[in-house]
Amino acid sequence: MAVSNNTLNNDFILIGLSKDPQLKIVLFVLFSCVYMTTLTGNSILILLTRVIHELSTPMYTFLFSLSLLDVCFTSVTVPKMLTSLLVEISYISFSDCITQLYFFHFLGSSECFLLSIMGYDRFVAICNPLRYTQIMSKTLCIKLVSGCWLTGLFYSLVHTLMTAGLSYCGSKEVNHFFCDMPPLLKLSCSDTKTNLIVILGLGGLAAGASFLLTVISYVFIISTILRIRSTKGQQKAFSTCASHLLVVLIFYGTIVFMYLRPESSYSLEHDKMLSVLYNVITPMLNPLIYSLRNKEVKLAFRKLCKKWHRK
Repeated sequence: MAVSNNTLNNDFILIGLSKDPQLKIVLFVLFSCVYMTTLTGNSILILLTRVIHELSTPMYTFLFSLSLLDVCFTSVTVPKMLTSLLVEISYISFSDCITQLYFFHFLGSSECFLLSIMGYDRFVAICNPLRYTQIMSKTLCIKLVSGCWLTGLFYSLVHTLMTAGLSYCGSKEVNHFFCDMPPLLKLSCSDTKTNLIVILGLGGLAAGASFLLTVISYVFIISTILRIRSTKGQQKAFSTCASHLLVVLIFYGTIVFMYLRPESSYSLEHDKMLSVLYNVITPMLNPLIYSLRNKEVKLAFRKLCKKWHRK
């Protein structure tokens, strides 16, 4: 992998979200609270799914993995973003920048694949309830989760190696609050056409396949729900997948607007706002959506609190 000396000898400068000192303080306080809420909410879900026996079903095995991904995903970018809000100039070395890029796409793509698997899990639960435990065995769940992580690992590796192999011999100011492909490609003095093709091609294939699997799952789910005669039965069936459906809509909505569009429509300022949504806000919303709309999680939390109170 050929990397120019100019790239290796100079740090990048992260422009961040704002240059206004007063606004930076406000943003620091706001996003610090959001980050702590994200860590707390996802950590509670991780603890509940490991400690409470009632949450040892396949659905909560996937939810455990989702919460773990969210904790890691937001921790790749948010701490550096918070640090940059406290200093006048935020430097990041080339190696740290590439490392951040790798883990950001590794964890993000793994979550994309996991959400499609969770959609399949809801399909089996609603469309084949009598065979659910037989189909979604513990062994299969572990294989599916491992497959999501491994696929994300190789997916990110391709993008990272291609981005690291470019030359950065001009401006070192990354117009973002973390190292991502679009702003880095803007800085490169190499030909980035191949990179853009791979972003649209490989990214479209990965996100498209995952989204297609999710859509197919929900076509069968909705079809099955509509055949249920009682309104109460329909509501009960839909409630088991409503949380996942909401998370999917938020996740894929931001991904499509961020990466799967022509180069001419890229706006780094606009992209920064979208990045805040799926980097900072979405990982905070996921545990809230699953806990506020899920009676089993609420009961498990009360049970855990009673255990701690007795101690």
